[in-house]
Amino acid sequence: MSSDEVFELRPAAGELRYVFGGGEPLLRVPPGSVIELSTEDCFGGKVRSVADLPSRVCEFPYLNPVTGPIHVEGAEPGDLLAVHFAAIRPARDWAVSATFPHFGALTTTHATAMLHEPLEERVWMYAVDAAAGMVRYSARASDHTVELPLDPMHGTVGVAPAAGEVTMSITPGAHGGNMDTPELRAGTTVYLPVNVPGAQLAIGDGHCRQGEGEVCGTAVEAAMDTTIVVDVVKGAGTGWPRLESDDFLMSTGSVRPLEDAFRVSQHDLVTWTAQLTGLEQLDALQLVSQAGLAPVGNVVDTNYTMLAKLPRVVLGGAQAYDGIHTRLREIGRTHV
Repeated sequence: MSSDEVFELRPAAGELRYVFGGGEPLLRVPPGSVIELSTEDCFGGKVRSVADLPSRVCEFPYLNPVTGPIHVEGAEPGDLLAVHFAAIRPARDWAVSATFPHFGALTTTHATAMLHEPLEERVWMYAVDAAAGMVRYSARASDHTVELPLDPMHGTVGVAPAAGEVTMSITPGAHGGNMDTPELRAGTTVYLPVNVPGAQLAIGDGHCRQGEGEVCGTAVEAAMDTTIVVDVVKGAGTGWPRLESDDFLMSTGSVRPLEDAFRVSQHDLVTWTAQLTGLEQLDALQLVSQAGLAPVGNVVDTNYTMLAKLPRVVLGGAQAYDGIHTRLREIGRTHV
């Protein structure tokens, strides 16, 4: 199925959501639809200078807003929702990052109890030059600056969880959510297991760029203007979100501890590889072991995210989901 109409979703501040699951959809679309949407940054646009400490200008738990839900007609539990990111563009000429006292990979947190003092709360502002394709890092304690490549992505994309669960937008899991992987850039298709009628897709947490792991707890956080194409693969539901680009297939795992997130992602990729190629399981394990990569998503959220990544060239021409990534990519290219 496909739709010739381009849908728009640009929610007002009061329409932003902070959870996956529950609530009425802001938009209903048929499969094959192109959607142009806007997203706010993880601070809701309230951190605009180095003096705007998040603890002062933001209100917990109203952090990491997402745009949605989007109800995709015909999506039913057991199906797979395909979401192709055709374009992700910074909406402003500035972005922001921060450290927090009890958040991040290198500080004491509620789950990692330490006697030492937590990190200082501090804000960094980044200049964004979309035309030049760069963001400018500026140190706070010196005059050191570095121009870094602009690499827009969405840290958060997901659907309603199973069993009527409502989950904070900051938490990644089997429904997707705040996976914080730099692989989620324009040109990538995300496959999400459908748990409720309509899937109830939501997207947010735009990053101008992010290093693997999101070690300090935040990326270069930015509002985004994003174009997606959505479709439904009937009866193809998976246990965990998967990603596909022109060059790679990727599986995700979002749990704690980190080694179990690694195991989940690797297990899914080995199983997927065997299904696509017809390889016996141990042969698929051998292939993934020698040709695969293991980029980190996040090591700071309520669950950690790992990816398992395999070059498509080693799959002997096998196509995931009958080549839906290529089809959605071409639809997206006609609208950006």
